[in-house]
Amino acid sequence: MIIGIPKETLTGERRVALTPDAVGRLVKAGVTVKVERGAGTAASYPDAAYEAAGAELTDQSTAWRSDIVTKVQRPGAN
Repeated sequence: MIIGIPKETLTGERRVALTPDAVGRLVKAGVTVKVERGAGTAASYPDAAYEAAGAELTDQSTAWRSDIVTKVQRPGAN
């Protein structure tokens, strides 16, 4: 299973759907996690923290092509 975490695009949204700690637990359980570069920056989670947890840093389109996509806000029309 692949879980994708795209960057939130709503103006003013600073949260991210999954923290590096949660990503680490998912990876340990055998799940592949793909995080869009910069997805956690506004929430003070640098890309390096996601990499250290075992996530793969990707671009936006790759994060969206996952089996499951996690978001804080509802996806926009695009």
